[in-house]
Amino acid sequence: MITARASATFEPVGRSVASARAFVRDTLQGWGFADIIDDATVLTSELVTNAVVHAGTAAEVLCLRADDGVRVEVADRYPEREIPLDQSEGGFGSLDREGGRGLQLCAALASRWGVEYSPTHKRVWFQLELHERPVGTRSAGPSLPTSVLPLADGRVRVAVIQIDRVGAVSSWNEDAEHLFGYQAEQVLGKPLTDFAAWPHTPGTSTGIVDALRLSRWEGSYGIRAADGRVIPVYASHLRVRDTAGEPSTVCLLVRDHERAVLQTPLRGPAPDPGALGDSPTTDPFETFIGSPAPDDLDGLLQRTVERARDMLDADAAFLLLATDDETELEVRASTGLPSARQRFARVPVEAGPGRYGSARMPAVHEDLAALPGAVPLLNGTGMRSVVTVPLKVEGRLTGSLGVAAEAPERYSNEEALRLQFAADRIALAVESARLGELERLRRGSLSFLVEASDLLAGTLDRDQTLALMAQMTVPTLATWCAVYTIADQSSEPFLSYVLHEDEERIDGVKALLARIAPPEPVPTPGARIWSAPSEAAHQAALRTSMRSLGLGEPTLVGSGIGTTLATAAAVGGETVVLPLVARNRVIGMLTLGKPSEDHFRQEILELAEDLSRRAALALDNARLYSERVAISQSLQRSLLPPELPDVPGVEVEVIYRAAGEGNEVGGDFYDLFPIRDGAYGFAIGDVCGTGPEAAAVTGLARHALRLLAREGFTGPAVLERLNAAILDEGARSRFLTLLYGELWPQEDGSAVLKVVCAGHPLPLRLRQDGSVESAAEPQPLLGVMDDLELYEQTITLDPGDVLLCVTDGVTERREGTRMLGDDGLAEVLTTCTGLTAGAVAARIMRAVERFASDAPSDDMAILAMRLPGISKE
Repeated sequence: MITARASATFEPVGRSVASARAFVRDTLQGWGFADIIDDATVLTSELVTNAVVHAGTAAEVLCLRADDGVRVEVADRYPEREIPLDQSEGGFGSLDREGGRGLQLCAALASRWGVEYSPTHKRVWFQLELHERPVGTRSAGPSLPTSVLPLADGRVRVAVIQIDRVGAVSSWNEDAEHLFGYQAEQVLGKPLTDFAAWPHTPGTSTGIVDALRLSRWEGSYGIRAADGRVIPVYASHLRVRDTAGEPSTVCLLVRDHERAVLQTPLRGPAPDPGALGDSPTTDPFETFIGSPAPDDLDGLLQRTVERARDMLDADAAFLLLATDDETELEVRASTGLPSARQRFARVPVEAGPGRYGSARMPAVHEDLAALPGAVPLLNGTGMRSVVTVPLKVEGRLTGSLGVAAEAPERYSNEEALRLQFAADRIALAVESARLGELERLRRGSLSFLVEASDLLAGTLDRDQTLALMAQMTVPTLATWCAVYTIADQSSEPFLSYVLHEDEERIDGVKALLARIAPPEPVPTPGARIWSAPSEAAHQAALRTSMRSLGLGEPTLVGSGIGTTLATAAAVGGETVVLPLVARNRVIGMLTLGKPSEDHFRQEILELAEDLSRRAALALDNARLYSERVAISQSLQRSLLPPELPDVPGVEVEVIYRAAGEGNEVGGDFYDLFPIRDGAYGFAIGDVCGTGPEAAAVTGLARHALRLLAREGFTGPAVLERLNAAILDEGARSRFLTLLYGELWPQEDGSAVLKVVCAGHPLPLRLRQDGSVESAAEPQPLLGVMDDLELYEQTITLDPGDVLLCVTDGVTERREGTRMLGDDGLAEVLTTCTGLTAGAVAARIMRAVERFASDAPSDDMAILAMRLPGISKE
């Protein structure tokens, strides 16, 4: 009857042969069939070679354990390639033939073997019988000649030493006096460690002080005799208590070469690390763990727990790695336990009172029901007995390895010693792989933070910054993310952005978070656990389940039962909050969450903390930029007229483009305003330069024009006073070109204009016949000379005429050495006959934009006024 099975598939590559050997060797070692491992690995090697090398297909290896032996099957996917079964020359029976040797070995080593075909596979199998063992014994060796028996010089002496609860010798028998040369009165009351020549068993990490506190222990150490010699001894410790409840330890010691007297038969002596040699089959680490890739930490840890479980025939096994400060252990691999729930969970190193509850020492718990909470990781798993041992490198705790069973009293000190020996052999490899993973993670973290910094620095938009923060954390760091922002110290946190790796769950998560109070804005750096989302999710799931039974109402309004349960599962895991602190003020919180029963790794939390600091500065910079932009835009908009007045009998259109990103107003400006009944003032000007400095002069000019014109001054008088005001600005003054005019619409559809052109591009008049002419003469610009003699010119616009006024940003539009100029502008204007004022302005702007491919480098303003007439279109 088959009692156990193990299978694996290997790719058609050369290295698969060694992997298959390791798989079979590890499997049989775990089943306790060490005496047939060599034959099984040799046969497996030959058959897998036939499959992956000669047949060129993947090999499927199946190990079956039965009461009478072990059967190993090797299948390939090349059924057409037949096995050479003939006994003729060159056939299966020929030693000169290369093929078929694996079957020769099967015939020679296996008790039975065979070949089976199917439409898709060819399977070769062999069975090895188990060697007979003496009945009624735990372990037995063969009868040996007297000459090869272990040598004992004289009578075998067993030193019996009793150690009290503080580690002092309380009993010292006659054999101890003979072995070590001390009389009882010389040692009583003194610590046993005073006589220890080396602190612990070679190849293990348990010292004598630790061993004396264990319930049972076996191992070797050295005792310094009275004459100064170091006597290697093998010891067996048993911790007992007297009728008064006082604990003590009874130690039985023999000379190390006589260890067979005390040594537990189930456990062989610890091999000397220096005598292991280079053969991979003799290395206990290789035998226990196989051949994992040196940089595959997860694979190494998972294989370790699986081999540990098999080695002690356990129901579950787990491995935890210590944090840098050695205060907590993080679950990294498990088998037989709900790994999805336990992975990356943390437990304290000191889990119970005293050193008996410390992960720094081996521990055997015969029944967890008698000591609830002794192993927090196993709470609620149904495990009753457990043995845990530390992983140590150079005396530093690096992890903990444990195996557990559902039945009580499954493990004793013997199993703890076996597991400790295995843990000591793999501790260095695990630590090396962990450090390699940590280095790779740190390099990846640096790359991640550099990229995140670049992205965050690339935008000053608040909403985009919030989106980037969430998108960089999901799914790289967390399953879902929520960003809370705080406007000021008196404001409550506001849920500003929510993101989930599954877009269909975003609304559900947002609705769930909206129903609970936001986290407290604590400025303390680092991640802190926030339990409110998971509690709300669990309550939502419970109420939804009750509703499905007709007992309650749904938790999430508008959500179906499936949606609510999915949302609860998505938010039901660990949730952490990181403060967003910028300039010593909490401006928000970054909330990261995991799905149900999942946990964050410490390295991920440290990376999230680094990201939160960068994100907080980026968010605060975006806030400051948005505020300053809003202020700037508000001030700039105040420099332009809020709206153009309706002028009876005149069409008016203005197009304004300020150069520079974020600028609404530059050095160019325009205005059209009523002066008195029937009279309107208009202006278009250009202050030297662009940006805020030019805009300041723009504001001065526009407001002064309105004020002076409404005081009844003529056009020349208005400009002369404006010139004086500009010069009064001193170092902040800028010269200004300005076209100012006054407009009187007439009852016959015409209009009378009085204009002054102070250094500005001349206005152009378009008549109905398509002719274009200048409507004014050039005069000195403003802001240069104190005394100006300006004059105004009067023109009459007939119905259908257009008056076009532009700034030099239009006429000086360049493409290489070409410039649009006054002539080019006039040429474009001739094509605008019959168009409305809006159409004229739009055509001029399109012509300017198309004249050059580069973006405009100067402010541009276009003011078109047209007297309605008979259109030609």
